[in-house]
Amino acid sequence: MPTCSAQKTVLLIGASRGLGLAMTEEYLARGHKVIATGRDGSKGALHQLAEKYPDLLEVETVDITVPAQLEELHARLGERQIDLFFVNAGVKNDDSETIADVSTEEFIRVMVTNSLSPMRAIEIFQQKVAPDGTIGVMSSGQGSLTNNTNGQYEVYRGSKAALNMFMRSFAARHSDDTRTLLLMAPGWVQTDMGGAQARLTIEESIPNLVNVIEEYAGRSGLHYLDYLGRVVPW
Repeated sequence: MPTCSAQKTVLLIGASRGLGLAMTEEYLARGHKVIATGRDGSKGALHQLAEKYPDLLEVETVDITVPAQLEELHARLGERQIDLFFVNAGVKNDDSETIADVSTEEFIRVMVTNSLSPMRAIEIFQQKVAPDGTIGVMSSGQGSLTNNTNGQYEVYRGSKAALNMFMRSFAARHSDDTRTLLLMAPGWVQTDMGGAQARLTIEESIPNLVNVIEEYAGRSGLHYLDYLGRVVPW
């Protein structure tokens, strides 16, 4: 496992389970300070990690779909500077639903959680990220228009494609920004969301994904990459 050359402060939004929890554990194992968030009532695993890493991990309560909770965390952090701000929150609808089937309420739930809320979080916290820091968000290879040759997972794909477009607009509005902007595709991973049939284990995805994030530190501009550092076509 790579070791960090200098301790950094990482803020992970949506870290109570699955990929976010694995990222938290990976950064802690590498010696970084981590501020990890989860929704109220979902932070049991994070509190267990905090017992193991009491000097490195802070656990905060945030529901990413509630802007006031993001603002409250922003205020609690005061003047602290973040080296990596990463948003992992995401949901999906029933895999069998097409855009013709999905209810308006379910469509809104997925789009608000996967597309709107991560960008709101980035807008709120961007000024806390160091000039040479990184702002990242968990996207998906399914957000690629080019790679969508078989349909399926339509609403989820659409939410990630929208997220990619919003992030590209953010990058265009901040074209002179020196920070690294990342859209990360972790691969199809065996989590509650990915399912037991997924191709990758968390251990195959997340350490590599963190390696890529660290490799791209200091490279300004927007990059859409997978967990092995390969460029994902838009």
